[in-house]
Amino acid sequence: MVLAAGITGFLVLGVGGDAGKPDAGPAGADTVPPSASPGEPRAGGEDGTAPLVPGWKTVVNPKRGIAFDVPAPWALKSTGWVSYVAENSDLEETPLVGFSAPAILKEKWCRSDDDGNGTQEDTPLAAAGSRGEPDARSTAEAARENARLWVYGSYAQPSKEKVTTGAAKPFTTRSGITGSVATATSTGVDGTGRCSYDGRATAFAFENPAGETVSWTFVGVRGVDDEVPEATVRKILSTVRLVDSTP
Repeated sequence: MVLAAGITGFLVLGVGGDAGKPDAGPAGADTVPPSASPGEPRAGGEDGTAPLVPGWKTVVNPKRGIAFDVPAPWALKSTGWVSYVAENSDLEETPLVGFSAPAILKEKWCRSDDDGNGTQEDTPLAAAGSRGEPDARSTAEAARENARLWVYGSYAQPSKEKVTTGAAKPFTTRSGITGSVATATSTGVDGTGRCSYDGRATAFAFENPAGETVSWTFVGVRGVDDEVPEATVRKILSTVRLVDSTP
């Protein structure tokens, strides 16, 4: 799966990860079996994985012990699916930032061969996922860096000056998790490619009960008719909660 300037997705077999590299190279999104039937949550029950919003789906990252809800049209990837962004010029595709077990809205929203390599690439309208933040010095730093890197890597690169990152602010979810939220946007993407658009990302970072910093991030196209409304992004964010994690 490729998003705008270069979000790559792959299925991690055997072990989980947030932004590691696959052993056998990237796998196309259409090769990954769905983790749930359309309209059904990935998991249910009384363990925190039932949707908080009626009619929505629950997205679960079992490795990180994080769950959140998305509207019914969103598609859920498997819990072993990882998405990341890298510099377009980096042949090794060293991840700048990534997240696991994502949900994606309109995965084939735009299709093009903007880099002229003969391969048609799909740009989804939006995606959201969660990850660990082992290198973050604070939740505010983690939130701002996540938002900035997703917008730069997905939409603005190589022009870092086209990304504006807002200040991190306190935020508390419906379940009582308190952390820091920040939003970044791009402005003035040249649009030379058929699927070149400005974008935005909102990231929420917080500490789990073990004292580890973790995060949730939304990333999506900005300035189009079917852009995900800010109210919807905030509603999704409000459902972020802790669930039992798996080793």
